[in-house]
Amino acid sequence: VETNVEYAVKALDKAGLSPRQRRFQDREIELHYLASEHSNVVSMVKILESPECVFVVLEYCPEGDLFAKITEEGHYLNDEYKAKCVFLQILDAVQHCHSQGIYHRDLKPENILVKDNGWTAKLADFGLATRDSITSDFGCGSTFYMSPECQQPNPQPFACYSSAANDVWSLGVILVNLTCGRNPWKRASAEDATFKAFLKDCTFLQTILPISNELNYILQRIFTMDPARRISMAELRDLIVCCSGFTQT
Repeated sequence: VETNVEYAVKALDKAGLSPRQRRFQDREIELHYLASEHSNVVSMVKILESPECVFVVLEYCPEGDLFAKITEEGHYLNDEYKAKCVFLQILDAVQHCHSQGIYHRDLKPENILVKDNGWTAKLADFGLATRDSITSDFGCGSTFYMSPECQQPNPQPFACYSSAANDVWSLGVILVNLTCGRNPWKRASAEDATFKAFLKDCTFLQTILPISNELNYILQRIFTMDPARRISMAELRDLIVCCSGFTQT
């Protein structure tokens, strides 16, 4: 039946995969499918299989990803209302995932697709997602967006961290991307000079980014070193909704 609707197709090679690799592939498909009922998660339409591949038919987002919108087009820098709308959509998608017991673990602009001239955001790529609310998968994700606790180079035996709190940290970096068009630091580690300066002075970000006092407070709550004291998704949403301005006027 011809519908004249365009779809994206993700081809996952299954030839030569070990049983462990196949379990990871199955987990990605399952968790994306469970999350995709939310309007800000890329919809999973159908799954087709051949002897060599699994073909995942997905909603098509013709404008590409949020990274290109930010870095190549500077799309949200002079439109705080649009940046707020898009960030709230991303936050809502992640909050929905958490409510379903799904933790993305690789939140970054490259894994968020956009449409409607950048007004609509869709969370994608569940390749690193997990159902483990507490995990010992250190180094999981993309360095710019990882929380400090995720980056332990030599974790102690039985060490672990909160998957949800790690996602919240990643959202904070995305919020800086949207409002300032750059990252706050290269990695959240004491070896990074910019992050080290932030740890010494909680107002430091205002010396390198054009952010308002309100946004600086929100970022302080997100970038709290103790994951147990880090802001919750619900409170973060409330603060973003009530924020009167992201940048200095």
